Amino acid sequence: MTAHAPKVGFVSLGCPKALVDSERILTKLRSCGYEVAPSYDGADVVVVNTCGFIDSAREESFAAISEAMNENGRVIVTGCLVGETETIKQDHPNILAVTGPQQYESVVKEVQKAAPMAHNPHVDLVPKEGIKLTPRHYSYLKISEGCNHKCKFCIIPSIRGPLQSRPIHKVLREAERLVEAGCEELLVISQDTSAYGLDVKYQQETWKGQALATRFQDLAQGLGEMGVWVRLHYVYPYPHVDEVIPLMAEGKILPYLDIPFQHASPSVLKAMARPAFAEKTLQRLSKWRSICPELAVRSTFIVGFPGETEEDFQILLDWLEEAELARVGCFKYENVDGARANELDNHVPEEVKEERWHRFMAKAQEVSTKVLARKVGQTIDVVVDEVDEEGAIARSQWDAPEIDGCVFLNGETELAPGDRLQVKITHSDEYDLWAQL
Repeated sequence: MTAHAPKVGFVSLGCPKALVDSERILTKLRSCGYEVAPSYDGADVVVVNTCGFIDSAREESFAAISEAMNENGRVIVTGCLVGETETIKQDHPNILAVTGPQQYESVVKEVQKAAPMAHNPHVDLVPKEGIKLTPRHYSYLKISEGCNHKCKFCIIPSIRGPLQSRPIHKVLREAERLVEAGCEELLVISQDTSAYGLDVKYQQETWKGQALATRFQDLAQGLGEMGVWVRLHYVYPYPHVDEVIPLMAEGKILPYLDIPFQHASPSVLKAMARPAFAEKTLQRLSKWRSICPELAVRSTFIVGFPGETEEDFQILLDWLEEAELARVGCFKYENVDGARANELDNHVPEEVKEERWHRFMAKAQEVSTKVLARKVGQTIDVVVDEVDEEGAIARSQWDAPEIDGCVFLNGETELAPGDRLQVKITHSDEYDLWAQL
């Protein structure tokens, strides 16, 4: 056994949900006395948390495994690339172990086998909020695992299983610990946030003497009492989402909804096996904005899905303009091993996908430019994410970290990450805002 506390290198790929998995594994390892190595050099073992959502993510995961093997050679693989265990072992016969997603204890056991401890660990090695991979002032809060949807382009349910909601009192206790440790923003994540509690029939729990159901609305209410920014991600627009909009108008929850619409054409949505209510969604967006005018909706879309016609694509462009979504992402459809969409007829040629992607992004940029121009002259709240020699880079209530825009405070070099302050917007472009104190 080694005389020093063994060091674990960690590579975390994929979405924020995978990042939370990485944080949980690191927290368990740290509680056992392991140290975290910032690079391959000096790491007694390396854990690679993989992503297998789409082929490009799988390729990135394979590349990360190869790099870790080349740079270190003592590698444990975990995460969503679970279906490729044999391929991984064939490519790297000396790999230490391969485990699936959410198998935290299995990863810890494999690390302990590869780099056993020489002494008994001390519990106080771990802060009560756990080990975080995000800056101190914001944290992802995972409320459930798995998904009950059967979208034809997605294999996540086969990887992570059906919906499994965490009890509401445990979620709120974790949120409270994060806030006590200095967190200023909670980003609520799952595969389907608004389905929270469906699998446990909205079981009631007690939180600080109050009966709360394990339900989306009750969770939003509980988090809204903590005095920090609360941002909702991966929200399907079920009818009960309407009940959370007043909390946004009251300032309890950020006026921000991340809704994965994916498309607007009813025929494409039907082919995807997703709800096809684009017109009703526009009506609901209008209703939500009448209650909370500051509401920002972020979404992701897929272009070039099998069978998508030029007419379908034009419906999407028209819908995007009418919906006025300033925060959007777009993916070109690609086959994923195991997805039902692979077997559909009329796959769209790659050059058509590429052309449609560019047209979509041009329309999205046009919409975003128009929406952000309305912010000029307003005084808004921002949180600072980083500071360099040019000034501070902050975010508004309409911007999630790493995926949305920024608010630039040129010359403000005395600020610090996590600072919350009010600023006046002086300028805007397609995606970002500029402001002054």
